[in-house]
Amino acid sequence: MSSTASAVTAAGAAPTPAIKLGRWQFWGRLMVVPYLLVFVIFVLYPVCYGLWLARHPQSYVHLVADPIFFRSVINTIIFLVVAINVKMLVALVLSGFFVQSRWWIKILAGIFILPWAVPSIPTILSVRFMLNPEWGVINSTIFHLTGLDGPNWLNDPTLALSFAMLMHIWKSLPFWTLILVAGRLSIPTEQYEAASVDGASSWQKFKFISWPALRTLYVTSLILSMIWTLGDFNSVYLLTGGGPADLTHVLATLGIRYLRLDQVDLSMASIVVALPLILPLVYFMMKRLSK
Repeated sequence: MSSTASAVTAAGAAPTPAIKLGRWQFWGRLMVVPYLLVFVIFVLYPVCYGLWLARHPQSYVHLVADPIFFRSVINTIIFLVVAINVKMLVALVLSGFFVQSRWWIKILAGIFILPWAVPSIPTILSVRFMLNPEWGVINSTIFHLTGLDGPNWLNDPTLALSFAMLMHIWKSLPFWTLILVAGRLSIPTEQYEAASVDGASSWQKFKFISWPALRTLYVTSLILSMIWTLGDFNSVYLLTGGGPADLTHVLATLGIRYLRLDQVDLSMASIVVALPLILPLVYFMMKRLSK
């Protein structure tokens, strides 16, 4: 009985009609194809090719054996811990200044944006020329004022890396300041007015009004800035070139050093070893954004 019923059900079941795409659905999917090709050619293929070049374990053995690699890792960590935290703290303070509605502050804000708006290459190279020990404007000024020769700024690894961090802060500070200014502008002014009526100080307004509203934006910006900085080589490479004696390299510039030495496998390996630093940051950022 059950076999007969199942046979009748199978025979009487109507076939599922094929889903036909409408005209607009067809053209919509067709228009996505160029974007997929761009993604595959310019994003997926270079990443896969780089991983394929760095597939040999011997490349990582040679990379770890290079003393410049460990120095670059330490420099990268110093860069992330010092430069980014200083930059974000200064951006947080300046955002409270630029949020004021005064005409001269608006003029200062327009000037303040210029370092971020202009290209990196001429601005950083101009600072490098200024720090030249023989004819740079800084040492020339020191000589005219004191009669003494100025130091060779970029010949000391500590000074050179410090100037590279300063260049990074100077170049990207306006962007993150504007992000935090936008966050402050989203806070209702009624809260500050009520706090003023209650006699709250500026620090209390920041602690109980501004910071709770900016905390999520600040942490997200901090993580995103760390991700971008790991891939930024302009501040170091254009200012110091990794010198002196390759002692100011970071992971972003170490790959360029190996490329110049025609060691492509080590260049790709130096990029792959940075993934343990990048992937946790990407995970935490996406987790925060998903909330």
